[in-house]
Amino acid sequence: MRIILFGPPGVGKGTQADLLSAKLGIPHISTGDLLRTAVTERTELGIKAQIQMDAGKLVPDDVMIGIVKYVLGSKKCAAGFILDGFPRTVPQAEALTGVLNDLGSALDRVVSIEASEEEIIRRLASRLSCGNCKRIYNSLDDSLAETKICPNCGGTLFQRDDDKPETIRKRLSVYTQSTFPVKEFYRKTGILRTVNGTQSVEKVTADIMEQLH
Repeated sequence: MRIILFGPPGVGKGTQADLLSAKLGIPHISTGDLLRTAVTERTELGIKAQIQMDAGKLVPDDVMIGIVKYVLGSKKCAAGFILDGFPRTVPQAEALTGVLNDLGSALDRVVSIEASEEEIIRRLASRLSCGNCKRIYNSLDDSLAETKICPNCGGTLFQRDDDKPETIRKRLSVYTQSTFPVKEFYRKTGILRTVNGTQSVEKVTADIMEQLH
């Protein structure tokens, strides 16, 4: 299976991608993974990407597409993949179609995990991060809002600036503006499916699996 997962920050996309990866026996590949692989292996495109990132710039589309082709054409993706965080624009989606055509394959499904803005804000605004071991907790579920002590290492828990309501709204606005055209692109191809992301983790996984048939 060759799958793309869409979903706003905080909807649980990474969790679902990892669960699906285990169930389907195919790798979960995020944009970060793509870049790390290319940089670590010191490919020509990886070196170009590193120069841009070191300068605090976005990696150009042509370099990113080249890296995508390199990774998706590797042995680890021979049986399929779960792509998370790419494509972000319609030109990238069009380029990905070309890459897969060159590799003699095509996408099977594009799944959008959806939740209301209010639910996303509720989830992210309750996240606490450990400054020491970097683990993330939910103050609503873990009753840690008062102690602010990490159960794992004893470090101090804090709320990241990215998880404050005003910042979350900006992130969601950017996400909506950038991904809506991409989802419409895939809707026209007939492979886009949507899943309610406000359900339990297990129910969301089950619904995604159902949409893959």
